[in-house]
Amino acid sequence: MSQQINKTIQIPQAKAHCAIDRVAIFGSADVDEKHPLFVEVFATAQYLAYHNKVVIDGGGPGVMLAATRGAQAAGGKTVTVTFNPIDMPEFEGKDVENTPDKEIKAANYIERMFGLINEADAFICFQGGTGTLSEWSTVWLLSHLYYGNHKPIILYGAFWKDVMKTIDENFFIGEKEHSLYKIVANQEELIEALNEFEAELADRCGLPKRA
Repeated sequence: MSQQINKTIQIPQAKAHCAIDRVAIFGSADVDEKHPLFVEVFATAQYLAYHNKVVIDGGGPGVMLAATRGAQAAGGKTVTVTFNPIDMPEFEGKDVENTPDKEIKAANYIERMFGLINEADAFICFQGGTGTLSEWSTVWLLSHLYYGNHKPIILYGAFWKDVMKTIDENFFIGEKEHSLYKIVANQEELIEALNEFEAELADRCGLPKRA
């Protein structure tokens, strides 16, 4: 006779988000330091740190390592959310070279992803693989579910326009869901998107806009 066990998985809870102080960066683990994507992420994290934002990543190699190192190059604070994979040969796990100011250890992949989401006020999604797709789609879904108290999403790279065009042509996506993210092609557009999202959050909370 089978035994039924009820177990609740805690998803990120709704909180008041009035500013962007902590930014999670998602992207490929499979790029080295010479890859243009690594260089782009490094520069992005460096910019965020210069503007006093905590940079958060999954603690692995590739884009994650670039995020940590870029923030540290600007004297910024870094947080990683990691877990030690067992029987998961395709998961990169923690990179010993990715040494943040604070490491949060999760019990499994889902807890790690939700931990990244909980820690951040906004998300920047770069080019990646299936892991990046799962992170991006999850934050997009949660921002939709918590619409009105949602966290902004920035999709970094011109290729995202083709991705979203394909999704629009094949899925049922509403106007509100499109307002949750901005697509940027370079750091100049990223800065503009961040400023616009910061102004939206300040307005949402009835706060004066940051200088």
